Amino acid sequence: MATAQATPVMDIPAHVPPELVREIGLTTGREFLAAPHAFMAKLHETHPPIFYSVNPLIGNSWCTIKHEDAFFALRHPEYFTTAGATPFPRDPNNYFHFIPLEIDPPHHRKYRAILDSTFSPQSVLRLEAYMRRLSNELIDGFIDAGEVEFTTAFGRPLPVSIFLDLMGLPQEMRDTFVGWAVDLLHSQDRMTAGLAMRGIEAYLAQVIVEKTARPDDGVISTIIQARPGREPLSEREIFGFTFFLFIAGLDTVFATLNNIWLWLAENPDRRRDIIAHPDQINAQVEELLRVFSVTFSGRTLTQDLEMRGVQMKKGDKFNSILPACNYDPDVFPDPTRVDFDRPRKPILAFAGGVHSCIGAHLARLEVKVALQEWLRRIPDFAVRSDALISYWPGGVVGPKSVPLVW
Repeated sequence: MATAQATPVMDIPAHVPPELVREIGLTTGREFLAAPHAFMAKLHETHPPIFYSVNPLIGNSWCTIKHEDAFFALRHPEYFTTAGATPFPRDPNNYFHFIPLEIDPPHHRKYRAILDSTFSPQSVLRLEAYMRRLSNELIDGFIDAGEVEFTTAFGRPLPVSIFLDLMGLPQEMRDTFVGWAVDLLHSQDRMTAGLAMRGIEAYLAQVIVEKTARPDDGVISTIIQARPGREPLSEREIFGFTFFLFIAGLDTVFATLNNIWLWLAENPDRRRDIIAHPDQINAQVEELLRVFSVTFSGRTLTQDLEMRGVQMKKGDKFNSILPACNYDPDVFPDPTRVDFDRPRKPILAFAGGVHSCIGAHLARLEVKVALQEWLRRIPDFAVRSDALISYWPGGVVGPKSVPLVW
Protein backbone atom coordinates (compact mmCIF):
# COMPACT_ATOMS: atom_id res chain seq x y z
CA MET A 1 0.00 0.00 0.00
CA ALA A 2 1.13 3.52 -0.78
CA THR A 3 2.19 5.80 2.01
CA ALA A 4 2.10 9.57 2.19
CA GLN A 5 5.37 9.91 0.31
CA ALA A 6 3.94 8.13 -2.73
CA THR A 7 0.64 10.00 -2.96
CA PRO A 8 -0.10 13.45 -4.36
CA VAL A 9 -2.82 14.07 -1.78
CA MET A 10 -1.81 16.93 0.49
CA ASP A 11 -3.14 18.34 3.77
CA ILE A 12 -1.82 15.50 5.89
CA PRO A 13 -1.37 16.89 9.43
CA ALA A 14 2.15 16.90 10.83
CA HIS A 15 1.15 14.64 13.74
CA VAL A 16 0.14 11.79 11.40
CA PRO A 17 2.97 9.20 11.17
CA PRO A 18 3.86 8.55 7.50
CA GLU A 19 3.73 4.79 8.05
CA LEU A 20 0.02 5.05 8.94
CA VAL A 21 -0.96 6.93 5.77
CA ARG A 22 -2.84 4.93 3.15
CA GLU A 23 -4.49 5.83 -0.12
CA ILE A 24 -6.89 2.92 -0.56
CA GLY A 25 -9.63 4.44 -2.69
CA LEU A 26 -12.28 3.87 -0.06
CA THR A 27 -15.75 4.03 -1.67
CA THR A 28 -14.32 5.19 -5.01
CA GLY A 29 -11.26 3.11 -6.00
CA ARG A 30 -11.15 0.40 -8.62
CA GLU A 31 -10.38 -2.41 -6.18
CA PHE A 32 -13.14 -1.29 -3.81
CA LEU A 33 -15.73 -1.06 -6.58
CA ALA A 34 -14.84 -4.49 -7.96
CA ALA A 35 -15.92 -6.26 -4.75
CA PRO A 36 -16.42 -3.82 -1.87
CA HIS A 37 -17.25 -6.25 0.93
CA ALA A 38 -14.34 -8.54 0.08
CA PHE A 39 -12.13 -5.45 -0.09
CA MET A 40 -13.19 -4.26 3.35
CA ALA A 41 -12.85 -7.71 4.90
CA LYS A 42 -9.29 -7.98 3.57
CA LEU A 43 -8.29 -4.74 5.29
CA HIS A 44 -7.79 -6.78 8.47
CA GLU A 45 -4.98 -8.65 6.72
CA THR A 46 -3.31 -5.67 5.08
CA HIS A 47 -3.83 -2.64 7.33
CA PRO A 48 -3.22 -1.58 10.91
CA PRO A 49 -6.29 -1.29 13.17
CA ILE A 50 -6.20 2.49 12.80
CA PHE A 51 -4.73 4.21 9.75
CA TYR A 52 -4.95 7.58 8.04
CA SER A 53 -6.88 7.44 4.78
CA VAL A 54 -6.20 10.05 2.11
CA ASN A 55 -8.79 10.50 -0.59
CA PRO A 56 -8.98 13.44 -3.02
CA LEU A 57 -12.72 12.93 -3.52
CA ILE A 58 -14.08 12.43 -0.01
CA GLY A 59 -11.31 13.95 2.09
CA ASN A 60 -8.78 12.66 4.59
CA SER A 61 -9.56 10.98 7.89
CA TRP A 62 -8.45 8.49 10.46
CA CYS A 63 -10.11 5.13 9.85
CA THR A 64 -10.77 2.20 12.14
CA ILE A 65 -11.56 -1.34 11.06
CA LYS A 66 -11.89 -2.71 14.60
CA HIS A 67 -15.29 -3.42 16.13
CA GLU A 68 -14.13 -2.31 19.58
CA ASP A 69 -12.85 1.04 18.35
CA ALA A 70 -15.98 1.80 16.33
CA PHE A 71 -18.10 0.78 19.31
CA PHE A 72 -16.17 3.28 21.44
CA ALA A 73 -16.41 6.13 18.92
CA LEU A 74 -20.14 5.61 18.43
CA ARG A 75 -20.79 5.69 22.15
CA HIS A 76 -18.57 8.55 23.26
CA PRO A 77 -19.79 11.84 21.79
CA GLU A 78 -17.60 13.68 24.29
CA TYR A 79 -14.67 12.65 22.07
CA PHE A 80 -16.38 12.19 18.69
CA THR A 81 -18.91 14.74 17.48
CA THR A 82 -21.32 14.20 14.62
CA ALA A 83 -21.43 17.92 13.79
CA GLY A 84 -20.70 18.24 10.08
CA ALA A 85 -20.72 14.44 9.74
CA THR A 86 -22.35 14.52 6.31
CA PRO A 87 -20.34 15.80 3.34
CA PHE A 88 -23.22 17.44 1.50
CA PRO A 89 -22.69 21.15 0.75
CA ARG A 90 -25.04 23.63 2.35
CA ASP A 91 -25.49 27.36 1.99
CA PRO A 92 -23.62 28.92 4.94
CA ASN A 93 -26.09 31.81 4.89
CA ASN A 94 -29.08 29.47 5.19
CA TYR A 95 -27.46 26.52 6.92
CA PHE A 96 -29.30 23.50 8.27
CA HIS A 97 -28.13 20.50 10.26
CA PHE A 98 -29.01 16.94 9.30
CA ILE A 99 -31.23 16.19 12.29
CA PRO A 100 -30.88 14.16 14.46
CA LEU A 101 -27.59 12.80 13.02
CA GLU A 102 -25.56 16.00 13.36
CA ILE A 103 -26.83 16.89 16.83
CA ASP A 104 -24.88 15.62 19.85
CA PRO A 105 -26.29 14.83 23.30
CA PRO A 106 -28.00 16.17 25.26
CA HIS A 107 -29.90 18.08 22.53
CA HIS A 108 -30.08 15.00 20.31
CA ARG A 109 -32.69 13.36 22.56
CA LYS A 110 -35.26 16.09 22.00
CA TYR A 111 -35.31 15.38 18.27
CA ARG A 112 -35.06 11.61 18.51
CA ALA A 113 -38.02 11.48 20.89
CA ILE A 114 -40.29 13.01 18.23
CA LEU A 115 -40.20 9.84 16.15
CA ASP A 116 -39.39 7.16 18.74
CA SER A 117 -42.96 5.91 18.82
CA THR A 118 -43.26 5.90 15.02
CA PHE A 119 -40.26 3.60 14.61
CA SER A 120 -40.69 1.53 17.78
CA PRO A 121 -40.83 -2.27 17.43
CA GLN A 122 -44.54 -2.25 18.25
CA SER A 123 -45.39 0.39 15.65
CA VAL A 124 -43.25 -1.24 12.99
CA LEU A 125 -44.96 -4.61 13.52
CA ARG A 126 -48.26 -3.01 12.52
CA LEU A 127 -46.81 -2.64 9.03
CA GLU A 128 -46.03 -6.35 8.60
CA ALA A 129 -49.25 -7.31 6.80
CA TYR A 130 -48.81 -4.35 4.44
CA MET A 131 -45.20 -5.35 3.77
CA ARG A 132 -46.24 -8.90 2.90
CA ARG A 133 -49.03 -7.72 0.64
CA LEU A 134 -46.71 -5.30 -1.16
CA SER A 135 -44.01 -7.97 -1.53
CA ASN A 136 -46.46 -10.31 -3.21
CA GLU A 137 -47.91 -7.62 -5.44
CA LEU A 138 -44.40 -6.87 -6.69
CA ILE A 139 -43.61 -10.56 -7.24
CA ASP A 140 -46.90 -11.00 -9.11
CA GLY A 141 -45.64 -8.50 -11.65
CA PHE A 142 -42.65 -10.58 -12.80
CA ILE A 143 -42.82 -14.16 -11.51
CA ASP A 144 -44.28 -15.56 -14.73
CA ALA A 145 -41.55 -13.93 -16.85
CA GLY A 146 -38.87 -16.15 -15.32
CA GLU A 147 -36.47 -13.23 -15.00
CA VAL A 148 -36.24 -9.80 -13.43
CA GLU A 149 -33.93 -6.89 -12.76
CA PHE A 150 -34.11 -7.26 -9.00
CA THR A 151 -32.91 -3.79 -8.08
CA THR A 152 -35.67 -1.93 -9.89
CA ALA A 153 -38.50 -4.48 -9.65
CA PHE A 154 -38.19 -5.49 -5.98
CA GLY A 155 -35.09 -4.23 -4.17
CA ARG A 156 -36.03 -0.60 -4.68
CA PRO A 157 -39.83 -0.46 -4.70
CA LEU A 158 -40.35 -2.56 -1.58
CA PRO A 159 -38.50 -0.46 1.02
CA VAL A 160 -38.90 2.86 -0.79
CA SER A 161 -42.67 2.48 -1.15
CA ILE A 162 -42.98 1.66 2.54
CA PHE A 163 -40.82 4.65 3.40
CA LEU A 164 -42.81 7.06 1.21
CA ASP A 165 -46.06 5.97 2.84
CA LEU A 166 -44.53 6.58 6.26
CA MET A 167 -43.29 10.02 5.26
CA GLY A 168 -46.52 10.99 3.55
CA LEU A 169 -44.88 11.46 0.14
CA PRO A 170 -46.39 10.52 -3.24
CA GLN A 171 -45.65 7.08 -4.67
CA GLU A 172 -45.79 8.37 -8.22
CA MET A 173 -42.61 10.36 -7.59
CA ARG A 174 -40.66 7.33 -6.34
CA ASP A 175 -38.32 7.12 -9.33
CA THR A 176 -37.64 10.86 -9.19
CA PHE A 177 -36.78 10.66 -5.51
CA VAL A 178 -34.49 7.67 -6.01
CA GLY A 179 -32.79 9.45 -8.93
CA TRP A 180 -32.04 12.43 -6.71
CA ALA A 181 -30.68 10.17 -3.97
CA VAL A 182 -28.46 8.24 -6.39
CA ASP A 183 -27.07 11.46 -7.86
CA LEU A 184 -26.41 12.92 -4.41
CA LEU A 185 -24.96 9.82 -2.75
CA HIS A 186 -23.13 8.17 -5.63
CA SER A 187 -22.23 10.74 -8.28
CA GLN A 188 -18.55 11.62 -8.50
CA ASP A 189 -19.46 14.84 -10.30
CA ARG A 190 -19.97 17.84 -8.04
CA MET A 191 -22.33 19.54 -10.49
CA THR A 192 -24.60 16.48 -10.67
CA ALA A 193 -24.64 16.14 -6.90
CA GLY A 194 -25.28 19.86 -6.51
CA LEU A 195 -28.24 19.76 -8.88
CA ALA A 196 -29.71 16.83 -6.96
CA MET A 197 -29.22 18.67 -3.69
CA ARG A 198 -31.02 21.75 -5.00
CA GLY A 199 -33.81 19.63 -6.44
CA ILE A 200 -34.41 17.93 -3.10
CA GLU A 201 -34.22 21.22 -1.19
CA ALA A 202 -36.77 22.93 -3.45
CA TYR A 203 -39.16 19.98 -3.37
CA LEU A 204 -39.05 19.45 0.39
CA ALA A 205 -39.43 23.16 1.10
CA GLN A 206 -42.69 23.12 -0.84
CA VAL A 207 -43.85 19.90 0.84
CA ILE A 208 -43.26 21.41 4.28
CA VAL A 209 -45.33 24.46 3.34
CA GLU A 210 -48.16 22.24 2.12
CA LYS A 211 -48.14 19.95 5.14
CA THR A 212 -48.00 22.88 7.53
CA ALA A 213 -51.25 24.08 6.01
CA ARG A 214 -52.78 20.61 5.55
CA PRO A 215 -51.19 18.11 7.95
CA ASP A 216 -51.63 14.37 7.51
CA ASP A 217 -50.56 11.38 9.61
CA GLY A 218 -47.11 11.03 7.98
CA VAL A 219 -43.69 11.57 9.52
CA ILE A 220 -43.16 15.01 7.94
CA SER A 221 -46.36 16.30 9.50
CA THR A 222 -45.36 14.75 12.82
CA ILE A 223 -42.10 16.74 12.73
CA ILE A 224 -43.90 19.95 11.79
CA GLN A 225 -46.42 19.58 14.61
CA ALA A 226 -43.89 18.47 17.23
CA ARG A 227 -43.61 20.62 20.35
CA PRO A 228 -40.58 19.40 22.30
CA GLY A 229 -40.42 21.43 25.49
CA ARG A 230 -43.73 22.96 24.37
CA GLU A 231 -41.96 24.91 21.65
CA PRO A 232 -42.29 24.27 17.91
CA LEU A 233 -39.21 23.48 15.88
CA SER A 234 -37.78 26.28 13.80
CA GLU A 235 -38.12 26.30 10.02
CA ARG A 236 -34.47 25.22 9.64
CA GLU A 237 -34.89 22.44 12.21
CA ILE A 238 -37.96 21.08 10.41
CA PHE A 239 -36.17 21.28 7.09
CA GLY A 240 -32.97 19.60 8.31
CA PHE A 241 -34.92 16.81 10.01
CA THR A 242 -37.02 16.16 6.90
CA PHE A 243 -34.04 16.32 4.54
CA PHE A 244 -32.01 13.83 6.55
CA LEU A 245 -34.84 11.30 6.78
CA PHE A 246 -35.55 11.71 3.07
CA ILE A 247 -31.97 10.79 2.15
CA ALA A 248 -31.56 8.09 4.79
CA GLY A 249 -34.75 6.29 3.79
CA LEU A 250 -34.19 6.01 0.06
CA ASP A 251 -30.94 4.08 -0.33
CA THR A 252 -29.82 1.99 2.64
CA VAL A 253 -32.34 -0.87 2.74
CA PHE A 254 -32.44 -0.81 -1.06
CA ALA A 255 -28.66 -1.41 -1.16
CA THR A 256 -28.86 -4.04 1.59
CA LEU A 257 -31.47 -6.08 -0.27
CA ASN A 258 -29.44 -5.88 -3.48
CA ASN A 259 -26.35 -7.25 -1.70
CA ILE A 260 -28.28 -10.05 -0.01
CA TRP A 261 -30.09 -11.17 -3.16
CA LEU A 262 -26.88 -11.25 -5.14
CA TRP A 263 -25.42 -13.58 -2.49
CA LEU A 264 -28.59 -15.70 -2.42
CA ALA A 265 -28.47 -16.12 -6.19
CA GLU A 266 -24.82 -17.17 -6.09
CA ASN A 267 -25.14 -19.54 -3.11
CA PRO A 268 -28.00 -22.00 -3.73
CA ASP A 269 -26.97 -24.33 -0.89
CA ARG A 270 -27.14 -21.51 1.66
CA ARG A 271 -30.41 -20.31 0.16
CA ARG A 272 -31.88 -23.77 0.71
CA ASP A 273 -30.51 -23.67 4.26
CA ILE A 274 -32.60 -20.57 4.94
CA ILE A 275 -35.70 -22.20 3.49
CA ALA A 276 -35.16 -25.38 5.49
CA HIS A 277 -34.96 -23.53 8.82
CA PRO A 278 -37.82 -21.00 8.89
CA ASP A 279 -37.72 -20.85 12.69
CA GLN A 280 -34.24 -19.27 12.49
CA ILE A 281 -35.30 -16.33 10.34
CA ASN A 282 -34.34 -13.66 12.88
CA ALA A 283 -30.81 -15.05 13.27
CA GLN A 284 -30.56 -15.38 9.50
CA VAL A 285 -31.53 -11.74 9.00
CA GLU A 286 -29.05 -10.56 11.63
CA GLU A 287 -26.18 -12.50 10.10
CA LEU A 288 -26.97 -11.25 6.60
CA LEU A 289 -27.10 -7.69 7.91
CA ARG A 290 -23.69 -8.19 9.51
CA VAL A 291 -22.08 -9.56 6.36
CA PHE A 292 -23.70 -7.08 3.99
CA SER A 293 -23.78 -3.84 5.96
CA VAL A 294 -23.66 -0.82 3.69
CA THR A 295 -22.75 2.39 5.53
CA PHE A 296 -19.90 4.20 7.28
CA SER A 297 -19.83 6.45 10.31
CA GLY A 298 -17.96 9.75 10.19
CA ARG A 299 -17.07 11.84 13.23
CA THR A 300 -14.78 14.73 14.20
CA LEU A 301 -12.61 14.64 17.31
CA THR A 302 -13.56 17.23 19.91
CA GLN A 303 -10.31 16.80 21.85
CA ASP A 304 -6.96 15.08 21.54
CA LEU A 305 -7.18 11.32 22.00
CA GLU A 306 -4.85 8.35 21.96
CA MET A 307 -6.28 5.09 20.63
CA ARG A 308 -4.17 1.94 20.21
CA GLY A 309 -1.07 4.09 20.63
CA VAL A 310 -2.13 6.42 17.80
CA GLN A 311 -2.17 10.11 18.70
CA MET A 312 -5.14 11.91 17.18
CA LYS A 313 -5.79 15.62 17.54
CA LYS A 314 -8.83 17.78 18.10
CA GLY A 315 -10.42 18.57 14.72
CA ASP A 316 -9.22 15.37 13.01
CA LYS A 317 -11.83 13.49 11.01
CA PHE A 318 -12.52 9.90 12.10
CA ASN A 319 -14.30 7.26 10.05
CA SER A 320 -15.52 3.90 11.33
CA ILE A 321 -15.58 1.58 8.31
CA LEU A 322 -18.59 -0.28 9.67
CA PRO A 323 -18.64 -3.15 7.14
CA ALA A 324 -14.98 -3.84 7.95
CA CYS A 325 -15.74 -3.65 11.67
CA ASN A 326 -18.42 -6.30 11.15
CA TYR A 327 -15.66 -8.50 9.70
CA ASP A 328 -13.40 -8.10 12.74
CA PRO A 329 -12.00 -11.61 13.34
CA ASP A 330 -11.51 -10.85 17.04
CA VAL A 331 -15.28 -10.54 17.40
CA PHE A 332 -16.61 -12.69 14.55
CA PRO A 333 -14.32 -15.72 13.90
CA ASP A 334 -14.11 -16.67 10.23
CA PRO A 335 -15.85 -13.36 9.59
CA THR A 336 -16.62 -13.63 5.88
CA ARG A 337 -18.50 -16.90 6.33
CA VAL A 338 -22.26 -16.50 6.59
CA ASP A 339 -22.97 -18.51 9.75
CA PHE A 340 -26.59 -18.55 10.88
CA ASP A 341 -25.59 -20.34 14.09
CA ARG A 342 -23.08 -17.66 15.04
CA PRO A 343 -23.34 -16.58 18.71
CA ARG A 344 -25.26 -13.31 18.95
CA LYS A 345 -23.01 -10.27 19.31
CA PRO A 346 -23.74 -6.61 18.56
CA ILE A 347 -23.41 -5.82 14.88
CA LEU A 348 -22.74 -2.35 13.51
CA ALA A 349 -24.99 -2.43 10.46
CA PHE A 350 -27.06 0.33 12.08
CA ALA A 351 -24.13 2.14 13.75
CA GLY A 352 -24.68 2.40 17.51
CA GLY A 353 -24.97 4.60 20.55
CA VAL A 354 -27.38 7.52 20.65
CA HIS A 355 -27.04 7.91 16.89
CA SER A 356 -27.98 4.34 16.04
CA CYS A 357 -30.29 4.17 13.05
CA ILE A 358 -33.82 5.17 14.04
CA GLY A 359 -35.18 2.91 11.31
CA ALA A 360 -33.34 -0.25 12.41
CA HIS A 361 -36.49 -2.12 13.50
CA LEU A 362 -38.20 -1.19 10.24
CA ALA A 363 -35.21 -2.32 8.17
CA ARG A 364 -34.95 -5.66 9.97
CA LEU A 365 -38.61 -6.39 9.38
CA GLU A 366 -38.39 -5.39 5.73
CA VAL A 367 -35.48 -7.78 5.15
CA LYS A 368 -37.27 -10.55 7.05
CA VAL A 369 -40.52 -10.20 5.12
CA ALA A 370 -38.73 -9.87 1.80
CA LEU A 371 -36.79 -13.09 2.41
CA GLN A 372 -39.83 -15.03 3.54
CA GLU A 373 -42.15 -13.99 0.73
CA TRP A 374 -39.60 -14.18 -2.09
CA LEU A 375 -38.20 -17.58 -1.08
CA ARG A 376 -41.71 -18.96 -0.60
CA ARG A 377 -42.58 -18.11 -4.19
CA ILE A 378 -39.22 -18.12 -5.99
CA PRO A 379 -37.00 -20.57 -4.10
CA ASP A 380 -34.60 -21.28 -6.98
CA PHE A 381 -32.96 -18.50 -8.96
CA ALA A 382 -29.56 -17.43 -10.26
CA VAL A 383 -27.76 -14.40 -11.64
CA ARG A 384 -28.23 -14.13 -15.39
CA SER A 385 -25.25 -15.78 -17.07
CA ASP A 386 -24.20 -12.70 -19.06
CA ALA A 387 -24.51 -10.29 -16.13
CA LEU A 388 -21.61 -8.04 -15.21
CA ILE A 389 -21.98 -6.95 -11.59
CA SER A 390 -20.65 -3.50 -10.74
CA TYR A 391 -21.03 -1.34 -7.66
CA TRP A 392 -22.00 2.23 -6.93
CA PRO A 393 -19.25 4.49 -5.60
CA GLY A 394 -20.08 6.47 -2.50
CA GLY A 395 -21.05 6.02 1.11
CA VAL A 396 -23.80 3.40 0.63
CA VAL A 397 -22.45 0.09 -0.69
CA GLY A 398 -24.47 -1.92 -3.16
CA PRO A 399 -24.52 -3.32 -6.71
CA LYS A 400 -25.97 -1.23 -9.52
CA SER A 401 -27.79 -4.14 -11.10
CA VAL A 402 -28.78 -7.68 -10.09
CA PRO A 403 -30.42 -9.44 -13.08
CA LEU A 404 -31.97 -12.72 -11.98
CA VAL A 405 -33.42 -15.75 -13.82
CA TRP A 406 -35.37 -18.80 -12.68
